[in-house]
Amino acid sequence: MRSFCRLFVLVISLMGVLGVATPFTVLAEVVINISRGVVKPTKIAVPLFHGNTPLVQDIVHVVTRDLESSGLFSLVNPHAYIQSFSSFEVEPRFEDWNLVHAQILVHGDVTFLEGQITVAFKVYDVVSQQILDQFSLSGKAVAWRQMAHMIADTVYSRITGEKPYFNSRIVYIAETRTKRRRIKRLALMDADGANHKFLTKGDTLVTTPRFSPIRQEITYFSYIESVNACGRRYPRGGRIYRLDLQTGQTEVIGHVRGISFAPRYAPDGQSLVFSAVYRGVSSIYTFDLRTRTVRRLTRGNCIDTSPCYSPDGRQIVFNSDRGGAQQLYIMDADGTNVRRLSFGLGKFATPVWSPRGDWIAFTRMTTGNFYIGVMRPDGTGQRMIAKGYILESPTWAPNGRVLMFTRQERGGSSRLYSIDVTGYNEFCVSTPHDASDAAWSPLIQLMKM
Repeated sequence: MRSFCRLFVLVISLMGVLGVATPFTVLAEVVINISRGVVKPTKIAVPLFHGNTPLVQDIVHVVTRDLESSGLFSLVNPHAYIQSFSSFEVEPRFEDWNLVHAQILVHGDVTFLEGQITVAFKVYDVVSQQILDQFSLSGKAVAWRQMAHMIADTVYSRITGEKPYFNSRIVYIAETRTKRRRIKRLALMDADGANHKFLTKGDTLVTTPRFSPIRQEITYFSYIESVNACGRRYPRGGRIYRLDLQTGQTEVIGHVRGISFAPRYAPDGQSLVFSAVYRGVSSIYTFDLRTRTVRRLTRGNCIDTSPCYSPDGRQIVFNSDRGGAQQLYIMDADGTNVRRLSFGLGKFATPVWSPRGDWIAFTRMTTGNFYIGVMRPDGTGQRMIAKGYILESPTWAPNGRVLMFTRQERGGSSRLYSIDVTGYNEFCVSTPHDASDAAWSPLIQLMKM
């Protein structure tokens, strides 16, 4: 990571999609040093936006909740505000905002007309009394929540120097129990837990959902469940499904013999890498989504599983017991040049490469505990950032700074947790049922609703 994040003018995908984006010249140096583990949150004030729609209060609520959830911002109590803005054109009285200890001020305006809304906002550095950025977003009114996430993303990136991640989504396995069986369904929600919905009915067993890196689509495995003579259910006949989130259409894109799991997209979105167990051997395969052909990458009697591409698509990290104990390995994308990555006690599993390529997250099991850890792609810098009874399935936010993982308690319930890569700001992500095996989407555009 960088020692100090320089301020820069954020150029994101708002331009051309949302309308106007007019950055101002940087005249101040508001910097959050996020290379340290503990960061004192920046005080931010977000007065109620002006506007002719009740959505203004909802937009401000989402913006402030996003920023506070990062652990890098702290909201100044609105009851302490001294200045009230009569219009969007009114300039701040910086001395009033200094008195309430605000360091950053966000002021906005919302216009509603014929089902469309335009949100204009300004970001000020209170200390230096300068404007940092000004943007205007336009779209359908039903997409107001996405616009709020984009405002929060702009502020977050403008102040920290990090890429945004609030305007993204999470797909995961929602789990409920009946007297006879455990039901697993695909579920989808915004990164803040809003707009929750189920994507499958629960009549088949579904596992390991993954987002495409270039499209709003998901792949997952689904199995027909059979019952043996003892009444136990077991999966049979794995199929790879692809679900287009824009159209809602689902298609079978491949049949895989044996039990298959842990698919991940290649960075170009044109193929998948996954592991499959056949005749007692777990090997790694690729599946070309265009030709529907399967290629085997690893061979032998060892257990190779949980593959994940590097961001440039040239390498694959996976876990294997080929050295005796379960450790992490890296190989070239064609299956050659295999070399060991991790060296340590316990078992290493479920590696996943950061979108920006600087870290590999993993699960480690040792001395009766589970850990979520990170290490550099050369195996150095290994450190544990979370510990618990059972921790598994780490997934990266699109900015490569925040991780989400599954935490299972001793009673059997499982929940999703989010944590900063430094190991701080861990919190539970609210879901209506038990949750596991989350996958984070790439940053999304303003979507057609």
